[in-house]
Amino acid sequence: MSQRLNRRVRLLSGAAFGAAALVAVSSAQAQSAAATTQADEQPAEVGEIVVTGIRRAIEASISAKANNTSIVEVISAEDIGKLPDVSIAESLARLPGVTSQRLDGRSQAISIRGLGPDFTTALLNGRELVTTGDNRGVEFDQFPSELLGSVVVYKTPDSALIGQGLAGTVDLRTVRPLAYGRQAIAVNYRHEWNDIGALNSGTTDSGDRYTLSYIDQFMDGTLGVALGYAHMSSPYQSERFNSWGYPTYSDGNLLTGGVKPYVMSSELERDGYMGVLEWRPNDRIHSTIDAFYSEFKNTQVLRGIEFPLAWGGSAGDCTVNVPSALCRPAPSLRPGYTVEDGMIVAGTWDNIKGVVRNDLNKRDSNITALGWNTEFVANDDWTLGLDVNYSKVERNDIILETNAGTGRNINGALDTLGFELTDDGVTRFTSQLDYADSTLIRITSAQGWGSDVIPGGQVGYMNTPSIEDEIKAARLTANRTLHQSPFKSIDFGVNYSERSKSFVNDQYYIGVPGGGDLFVPSEYLLDPTDLGYLGISQVLSYDALGVVNSGLLDLVRNPNADVAAGNWEVTEKVSTAYVRANIDHDLFGLPLTGNVGMQFVYTDQSSTGFSARQVGPGVSETVAVSGGVEYLEILPSSNFILEVGDDVFARFAVARTLARPRMDDMRASRNYSYNTSLNQSTDVNRSPWSGGGGNPELKPYIADVVDVSFEKYFANRKGYVSLAAFYKHLETYVYNRNQIFDFTGYPIGLITPTNPEPALRQGLVGAPDNGEGGWIQGLEFAISAPFDIIHPALEGFGGLFSASQTDSEVQPDPTQAPTTMPGLSETVMNGTLYYERYGFQGRVSARYRSDYLGEVAGFGNGRTLRSVAAETVVDAQVGYEFQSGPLEGLSILAQVNNLTDEPFKTFENGDERRTIDYQSYGRTFAVGMNYRF
Repeated sequence: MSQRLNRRVRLLSGAAFGAAALVAVSSAQAQSAAATTQADEQPAEVGEIVVTGIRRAIEASISAKANNTSIVEVISAEDIGKLPDVSIAESLARLPGVTSQRLDGRSQAISIRGLGPDFTTALLNGRELVTTGDNRGVEFDQFPSELLGSVVVYKTPDSALIGQGLAGTVDLRTVRPLAYGRQAIAVNYRHEWNDIGALNSGTTDSGDRYTLSYIDQFMDGTLGVALGYAHMSSPYQSERFNSWGYPTYSDGNLLTGGVKPYVMSSELERDGYMGVLEWRPNDRIHSTIDAFYSEFKNTQVLRGIEFPLAWGGSAGDCTVNVPSALCRPAPSLRPGYTVEDGMIVAGTWDNIKGVVRNDLNKRDSNITALGWNTEFVANDDWTLGLDVNYSKVERNDIILETNAGTGRNINGALDTLGFELTDDGVTRFTSQLDYADSTLIRITSAQGWGSDVIPGGQVGYMNTPSIEDEIKAARLTANRTLHQSPFKSIDFGVNYSERSKSFVNDQYYIGVPGGGDLFVPSEYLLDPTDLGYLGISQVLSYDALGVVNSGLLDLVRNPNADVAAGNWEVTEKVSTAYVRANIDHDLFGLPLTGNVGMQFVYTDQSSTGFSARQVGPGVSETVAVSGGVEYLEILPSSNFILEVGDDVFARFAVARTLARPRMDDMRASRNYSYNTSLNQSTDVNRSPWSGGGGNPELKPYIADVVDVSFEKYFANRKGYVSLAAFYKHLETYVYNRNQIFDFTGYPIGLITPTNPEPALRQGLVGAPDNGEGGWIQGLEFAISAPFDIIHPALEGFGGLFSASQTDSEVQPDPTQAPTTMPGLSETVMNGTLYYERYGFQGRVSARYRSDYLGEVAGFGNGRTLRSVAAETVVDAQVGYEFQSGPLEGLSILAQVNNLTDEPFKTFENGDERRTIDYQSYGRTFAVGMNYRF
């Protein structure tokens, strides 16, 4: 371990030297933003955020970082509005030790200190937040950055932080109008477009964002109001290559098993509303009501073609002396192909039956969050508080696939494809057929897929899952001021929350009534889609959802057991009591601040669902099931800050933290099977019963955490440099293993002499369980510096830079090799150079993360973990603010995201040549204006 630490020290020392040399200065507006904490409220603007200076925000963030008792990173609304991002996730991704995973070209899920979204909790105004995803990880693109006053990322918890995460806690905060202190009305507008252009017919490559914000105070400054509305219509495009995988050919070389490339055009529409009513009639009463509502619609159109190659197989009876009309021969690779380093990289395929794809993904979701907080100062020593809150998500998806080709299964023309792998791992083709010919290509089951449910095969598939997530919570708090004690005060509190999340799994096969094929009616035909990046000139395009809704196709509910077992509901009732003592003391003549405390977390969790087994083709049998567990966790925590010199701080934090398991892992639902041939076995390893699914008795991940940080502030706290280290000992880690399960009460059909009652009612079920743990550790370096500290001529210039090095070893099953932590990039770096003076503003930001194990959508839109290649994403912006005259209050900007057109790439088996996904998103440009009254 010492070698790893030495390697990190060398890496971060080099980073520090580079930053000091002003080469890589930066950490992104986010760190430059780190402005506000709950304990140190700075005026946070919603509309006026667009005209507050970058340097002022940086100085405020530095002051907040120095004064906070936890190790935190903060984004202030001034910078979010001044240097706008598509979502708050883009800003979070620039913080030290924080990075994001792009989804369809946008930052959505974040990783903190090498731990993925499953280990991070999101709060809204200090309250746990519902999520639109299938689990707990927050999809941050739901939240308009313009409507937030600040964002605080807690890297170390304290006992008063309810809902804390194992990796970190992200607290999204709306503006407080009384803290803002003056009237403000602001209007923001931005027009954006993508340089790839609209890749699919009927879609757009441009969109708009606009925001209206209002803040005011009434009744002699005792009543404050903040209102905000933000609209976004944002298009994004991608050229996508997908490989099925890379099997071994008969000569021992690897080759492509099949491909499924698309072009994707999408439009994200989001309307967000925020309201805050704050009342402080005197020094004893302070009451705040806040509301947040977001409507989120994302429509993706995907059109492309699927080529089964090495895994294509044959159809029908292709034995000797059988007429060719009764079979479709398997794809064959012509001799003379090209091999490089054990990979077949060029050649020709014969007998290819392509599947033209016209697909659609659509998501409609909305978030409602309401909260009421009141504080009452009873006397000089006691302050009491009450907080009640409610939040809910409703989400409905349509994941539609439709298939077309030259004919059903064994019928229709076959193609000859030349192919060549590019350096990016993308396969380019040359074809003989015209896949845009509407008289040749028809809606059909070209490969015969799904014939067990739809005779002759399905012509498509539609998955329409829905999610509901609801949280109700209430909190009572008390603060007692202490006198003549090392502790200045002590906090007490109790919080009770109920959360219920349900997943409804509706899925349908699509067929042509009566079998056969369907030529696309002219009213649904669209201009062909260009797949030039793939080498295929055009493919047939049509309005897939329109055809399905027209009644021309049949929808047949998927009757299989895995679909029935995909329905579940999970309920959590969590009672948390805490005590926290706040330190204000001198230690050997040095100022010591911080806190020590403890949380007592009692959880009662339960789940309902279905166990299902397949009893025949298209026939399943279900059993209603339920389960749950209760447990208590005690979580001590401490944060110490010692000022060891003039503006030099040493921080030390120790805590025990938890992350609740994924909610789909906690489901009671499972698939099971019964093997009648083993019904008299008494050996559980040869039991007739088996299955797989969730575990409603699953307990959380637990970690003991140590953090150390050294911070030096300079230039009157206009700059700082810090070096931090952390170590997390994972006491337990969730993994899948075979467990003995009692199938008492499960049906086996009629009990007869040939099907008697089994001798054993127990069997092995693969399900998540708490195993042993491991460790994760890392170093973080950050610097923020205005360049005029070097020379006055550089006034207005500045930069931020951060780098982190993280590694881990987790071995939940001691008989197996250590596992890879999802979301962990060993190296993460962020850099920003900025200029702001005389009204001119500009910045260039870059963020880098090394390769990692990411969560992507796999077959059937299910969760799949896959290796993601390293990436560097660069953004830039310039602007000008009129500071006097009739245009005072007006600022204009121009922005480009993904300046270098960085692709997103996944691969398999640690070999980047074996590309699974390669997605190119292009650059997104924007121009806009902001005006403050």
